[in-house]
Amino acid sequence: MKKPIIGISANILKDQSGSFAGYQRAYVNEDYVISVLKNGGVPFIIPINQNSEVIQQQIEQIDGLILTGGYDVDPHNYHEEPLNKLEATMPIRDEFEFALIKLAVKKKIPILGICRGIQIINTFYGGTLYQDLSYRQKITYRHYQGDNPTQVTHTVKVEPHSKLAAIFHKSKFLVNSFHHQIIKQVAPNFTVAAKAGDGVIEGIEANNYPYLIGIQWHPEMLHTSEPEMNQQIFGSLIKQAKTRK
Repeated sequence: MKKPIIGISANILKDQSGSFAGYQRAYVNEDYVISVLKNGGVPFIIPINQNSEVIQQQIEQIDGLILTGGYDVDPHNYHEEPLNKLEATMPIRDEFEFALIKLAVKKKIPILGICRGIQIINTFYGGTLYQDLSYRQKITYRHYQGDNPTQVTHTVKVEPHSKLAAIFHKSKFLVNSFHHQIIKQVAPNFTVAAKAGDGVIEGIEANNYPYLIGIQWHPEMLHTSEPEMNQQIFGSLIKQAKTRK
């Protein structure tokens, strides 16, 4: 049997200096590619575009989808105006990933959202976000750890009987953390699957879809330091993609 093809949503990087200052590049962090390769999938990077026919054909090529980290989600997607601590957004990426989700669900392939990915899933289905952690009126952990992405820094508790509990076989573990936006209201027909000790939502999953999961941390960056966690989550996605094939 052929290995399943796993689509990885790309970002746009703009060079800040040098000979190509201002030049835009389609890219993903290599950790996503390595994680798919290590767990038996074929990585397929999906560049941002606004051509509906092209997006349709991109989805036709893949057996599973990863929605990656990156820019803040535009608050207009959940009917809010931008607040002072909102960081850079990219509305064309939001629109592109909304289209990817819609078509991937229509094709019934598994979807994993990571960091921004959990946020784009939540907003696509009608949920909302805090535009910055400081707007949450509770004591909140440090969720942006800065350097050393391979280090785990805060605890996540997984809800019993959730898909994440079945994937990780643990009720509690440490994760790495690189985000300043968090889920406020969970989208209808989704369940909270994991939380940090401060109550911040770290995982959600769809109630009526076999594999539509979002997580707030970055397991792709842990493929060397926490290989078991990396294998469990990426392995579960690729196993589901194989089952679909």
